[in-house]
Amino acid sequence: MVTINPLDVFLWTLRRNEKDVVNLYNTLSPVMQLATGGDMLNFGLWSSKHNVPLLAQNNLCDYFGELAELENAKNILDVGSGLSAPARFWAKKYPALKISCININFKQLAFDNAAQNIELLNCSSTELPIAGNSVDRVIALESAQHFKPLEQFFSESKRVLKNNGFFVLAMPITLKNSTLENLGILKFTWSSEHYRLDYVKNLIQSSGFTIMDEHLIGRDVYVPLANYYVSNRNHLQKYILKKYPKYVESILHKSILKMKIASEKQIIDYVLLKCKL
Repeated sequence: MVTINPLDVFLWTLRRNEKDVVNLYNTLSPVMQLATGGDMLNFGLWSSKHNVPLLAQNNLCDYFGELAELENAKNILDVGSGLSAPARFWAKKYPALKISCININFKQLAFDNAAQNIELLNCSSTELPIAGNSVDRVIALESAQHFKPLEQFFSESKRVLKNNGFFVLAMPITLKNSTLENLGILKFTWSSEHYRLDYVKNLIQSSGFTIMDEHLIGRDVYVPLANYYVSNRNHLQKYILKKYPKYVESILHKSILKMKIASEKQIIDYVLLKCKL
């Protein structure tokens, strides 16, 4: 049984500095692994053909990879790479691609059994140990919502990206103010920055990028994910409660229900942005 101090989790969520985010993921990301049976940590892109977590998560990786035109790239930075499962997915689909996984969380990097063309770099998203004008793609799949200061990550991405390269993001965002009234329990359990879409876009443009493509896919992310969890809660509980106290699953359930409501009310969404210099 995983021992969790609720006060620690509250403080990690409240402060959300790099160390706090590492502690949160090391403590709670196994919940996602237990619930999905895999190592992907994203919400997934759901459809009638991608109606279970692993299929939906792979679908999001596939969709994101095509948007980023990874088939035409030679080397990329995957910033905030998690357990490197997306990188392994792309390495298999694009075998000529060299991928550098950037992660401040050494424990997550150590988890990986990387493919031959995957390099693991333990560093911050705001201080990339990469030469300027040297990579074809800088990508961040459901990770940039944790980066602070976000403008420093954008600045570093601009520095290392080749002039003809692409900068591609996929991230949860808010469409309305992230007040307690709007977010409810998500105000405390959504353990990342609650960046508004207009703020992110303005910051990208002021950092020297032009936004080429924008896709809001929240309706195919949050609601079907919540519906899946609710429909399969009894089954999923059995796995989660083997390692976590009952209150952890209860908070997760309430948060997922609120996530669905916030999505339906267009308080939150999920954006993919493809940018160039």
